[in-house]
Amino acid sequence: MYLKKINSPEDVKKLSINEMNTLSEEIRQTLLKKLSDHGGHVGPNLGMVEMTIALHYVFNSPEDKIVYDVSHQSYIHKMLTGRKDAFINSEKYDEVSGYTNPEESEHDFFNVGHTSTSISLACGLAKARDLKGEKDNIIAVIGDGSLSGGEAYEGLNNAAEEGTNMIVIVNDNDMSIAENHGGLYKNLKELRDTDGKAECNFFKAMGFDYNYIEDGHNLEELINVFNKVKDSTHPVVLHIHTIKGKGFELAEKNKEQWHYGMPFVLETGEGKFSMPNVESYSELTGKYLLDLMKKDPKVVAITSATPTVLGFDSQKRKEAGKQLVDVGIAEEHAVALASGIAANGGKPVYGVYSTFLQRTYDQLSQDLCINSNPAVILVNAASVYGMNDVTHIGLYDIGMMSNIPNMIYLAPTCKEEYFAMLKWGIEQQDYPVAIRVPAMGVIESGSKDNTDYSKLNKYEVSKKGTDVAVVALGDFFKLGEAVVAKLSKENGIDATLINPKYITGIDEELLESLKKDHKLVITLEDGILDGGFGEKIARYYGPSEVKVLNYGVKKEFLDRYVPDELMKKNRLTDLQIVEDVLNILNTK
Repeated sequence: MYLKKINSPEDVKKLSINEMNTLSEEIRQTLLKKLSDHGGHVGPNLGMVEMTIALHYVFNSPEDKIVYDVSHQSYIHKMLTGRKDAFINSEKYDEVSGYTNPEESEHDFFNVGHTSTSISLACGLAKARDLKGEKDNIIAVIGDGSLSGGEAYEGLNNAAEEGTNMIVIVNDNDMSIAENHGGLYKNLKELRDTDGKAECNFFKAMGFDYNYIEDGHNLEELINVFNKVKDSTHPVVLHIHTIKGKGFELAEKNKEQWHYGMPFVLETGEGKFSMPNVESYSELTGKYLLDLMKKDPKVVAITSATPTVLGFDSQKRKEAGKQLVDVGIAEEHAVALASGIAANGGKPVYGVYSTFLQRTYDQLSQDLCINSNPAVILVNAASVYGMNDVTHIGLYDIGMMSNIPNMIYLAPTCKEEYFAMLKWGIEQQDYPVAIRVPAMGVIESGSKDNTDYSKLNKYEVSKKGTDVAVVALGDFFKLGEAVVAKLSKENGIDATLINPKYITGIDEELLESLKKDHKLVITLEDGILDGGFGEKIARYYGPSEVKVLNYGVKKEFLDRYVPDELMKKNRLTDLQIVEDVLNILNTK
């Protein structure tokens, strides 16, 4: 097995074309074995096998620097740079991350998990190289729809202006996560259809030399072109046509489904772990919005390349027609677009993962909230129980969004509240409204939510007690219920339980009333403590005799954590919280 003998790119350089073709097959089989056992990005990596081998055959990593956009297609790169055991040996599967990581290897230059950044990062490497008078090659690999993100254009613009060695590899597999969207992709198709000879060429217009490779899985052709552009003294684009999911028939035929996958049976593609057939907020939201679209032509759903987060599978996308806008991987544009639609009488609903919403602070503040335009933003996977790679953590939304003036950020605790908030957000015309979509499953309260959300910052007292008040936000309301029950059953403390619903403001009237018969107020939030919800409550009680305990997650970059362990580390279990309460009250 050739792969077992590859300990560095130097070992790749010793192989013949035939041996590298054999290595390609070995890598695909190894990838599929790990992915079927462990899960991960399937299609992006299967499409990058030959290209990665050719890159390491021709260029001299780490002196020549390769930057992978998103870096979810860097598995082969890791296998060829000393980390193959994490793909061959199941006991070592978790020793490497799913993205590039400089702590793992000198061949990785950035922790990268968000998209459209590779060209800008590579521009920085190239500028430093030029200032030092060095001559190494800088290569940016971009694909999977990443060219639809604004930073990619900014990077291309700068690279063309600098005019020195910069090799941009456009891995064109005609896909994003779902299908591609945007005018640039029409030009890419035209270039593919004409073998790169179309008169209209975006990259040449920008000032790049341009080369097209039709078969991005032909090692000999890839090596020839890489040798041609190696040590170039000016910026070059290599437009390489690949097949997403190459070598795995299921992934080739169903590219969207196989972009990323949980563990599966290799022979059939069926999931190894049976998923209960239960409702999801994505599915429910898609049905709700599609029904609303049919009644109201002004309703429009917006997605930035992740339509299924709103429940819009391929069939629902067809039904929605022009009332669904996929802007590609362009979250900043999505927020500004929503503001413009709202300003002109439309009813936009933008669904996005919390981690990706981090890119939009300027648009949230400047384009949306300063103008008070009534767009709705559905924030998904904002939870300890959301994504857990360091580049994809969704816990930073509360501090980011709840402190922007004019924004109304809501945290439902159940299905009834969620849809009451969504209905109000779409119908009202006064505020930008964001909703923190519950991340711990669909919970039904069994009763209709009759809250008048236009009366801002009015908290709901779910249970009236004395001495201790628990203010439990969103997904952590269930934790609040457990704490209150434990205080009552085991310690005889009849605590108050409050569902605040509003993240962006405090109910001063209610908080003031608690001073009469409460000694301690506890806040629970599924997010970072610093700049979060609880601190607003603590600040209010600062001059008073009421003590406040804030519970949430410590501010830090987390990577591949176990949620329950993180909860214990941050004293976010009912047992730990009750212990703290008793210590404060001096009650045993």
